[in-house]
Amino acid sequence: MSTPTTHVARQAPPTRPAEARTPASTSTLAGTGYLLRFMLRRNRVRLAVWTGSLVAFCGYYVVAIAAVYPTAADRQNRAESIDNAGGTLLAGPGYGLEDYTIGRMFANEMSLWLMALLATMNILLIARNTRAEEASGRTELVRALPVGRHAGTVAAFLVVVIADVAFALFGSALMISAGQLAAVDTIVLLTGVMLTALVFAAVTTVTSQLTVHSRGASGLAFAALAAAVLIRGIGDIQQQHGSWLSWLSPIAWAQQTRPYADVRLWPLGLSLLAILVALAVGAVLASRRDLGGALLHGRPGPAAAAPSLASPFALVVRQQRGALLWWLVGCVAMFGPAGLFLGADSGDALQRIAEQNELTETIFGDDPIMAFLAIMMLHNALAVAVFTTASVLRVQTEEDEGRLGLGLSRPTSRTNALLAHLAVAGIGALVLLVAGGALPLWIGASLSGGDTSLLILLNSAGAFALGIAVLIGFTAALYAWVPRVSALAWVFCGIIVVERFFGSVLQLPTAVKALSPFWWVGNYPNASLDPAHLAGLGVAAAALVALAVAGFRRRDLSAG
Repeated sequence: MSTPTTHVARQAPPTRPAEARTPASTSTLAGTGYLLRFMLRRNRVRLAVWTGSLVAFCGYYVVAIAAVYPTAADRQNRAESIDNAGGTLLAGPGYGLEDYTIGRMFANEMSLWLMALLATMNILLIARNTRAEEASGRTELVRALPVGRHAGTVAAFLVVVIADVAFALFGSALMISAGQLAAVDTIVLLTGVMLTALVFAAVTTVTSQLTVHSRGASGLAFAALAAAVLIRGIGDIQQQHGSWLSWLSPIAWAQQTRPYADVRLWPLGLSLLAILVALAVGAVLASRRDLGGALLHGRPGPAAAAPSLASPFALVVRQQRGALLWWLVGCVAMFGPAGLFLGADSGDALQRIAEQNELTETIFGDDPIMAFLAIMMLHNALAVAVFTTASVLRVQTEEDEGRLGLGLSRPTSRTNALLAHLAVAGIGALVLLVAGGALPLWIGASLSGGDTSLLILLNSAGAFALGIAVLIGFTAALYAWVPRVSALAWVFCGIIVVERFFGSVLQLPTAVKALSPFWWVGNYPNASLDPAHLAGLGVAAAALVALAVAGFRRRDLSAG
């Protein structure tokens, strides 16, 4: 009898553990293309408004100045008016002033402003698409997918590269066709503008690693931009066509290409090198910190909040005090040195400038010192206009990220929540107008032996404060009623800047000038204030704020 066979299950031989392989998802640039397409779609309106406005302005400026200065004598008259320290500080080193053409006029008087505006766009976009996304927690959700560590930053930088290249290409084509300008010089000019703006975009990728909030990152980048403008101006004043100090500023590198005068390309290499270095530094810093963290650690707060922080106003003050501080530092740095120019002999120096030609005589009028103060306070007010627009729009960020809705779940009315943001913007504007503009100018003049009235400067600050109040009300009303298009507040801010700087040169119609609240302020202290105009600004600001409150109380909040 056969014995049954016992079947023993055979185990598979043990296998060696698979070698660790790096999945594709951990590549530092994985998913860059997807994020790039998403960011382009998300920012399409902002990109179109910014680049379209700058391109249109380039074409319009070329056509307008050709009409305003049709002859060589007219243009030479203009060249003499900026061939001084003030013109060098506010424009550039002044290449080709001996034979002032339309191209040279554009390069000398507009390149600085184009670089500042394009750099502003880049700074805001980089901070919005990197640090703001990380602070909101969306970056962490995205990184849960097969997306690399540096994909978001690279995609954000490529967005501004695409926008800047579009500006350079379309702007060059429009200027060449509309103004009959030299093609090579025009392309070199706008390429320099583009690369300078990209330098500050790369700087923002570095500052985004330092702070946990986008406003801090953009504030540090704007401080770097202001320092570059100031260093370039002081360096160019020290020595004709730039001193060694000028070369420390990226803005000087673009201006040193000398378009329409003596074109040279090698200074653009400095901009390219600075971009690569800043991007590399940003990548190294990003690798050394945790997601959601920052290299500059703030102080840990107390376990329990003070009772004073329970109000919406106190919370908004806490949120925006850092940005206000950086803006104040920048304003003092800009207008304190300007006050030093108002020494004991400043009247004679300004009078000599005013007597150069009819244009400067018209600008400075009968009292060059008052005209200089009017120009400085106007520059201060325009800077404050940018601050207040960003400050008011901060409430939309709070709503989009869900914090505003959480705050309203407490016993707080919508009216108080909105008015808290507007109050902080208004108080911040007053601080910057007085402590950032009027006082530094007065102190600087006093230190240099000048005799400048503080009361006049304070009156000017108060008048511009009413114009700023209209801007605050308009921005708030736009956000309250149509939040999707609240970014158009920047267009209104741009209209104010263009009207004040170039309204006369471009011969804008009175109906267009009247859109700017600063046009109603006038040129005080070079001209007297009109009480009726100031009262009208106050009424308009109050009406716009009331309209904003009504709209905000009626509509639904976003889900966050």
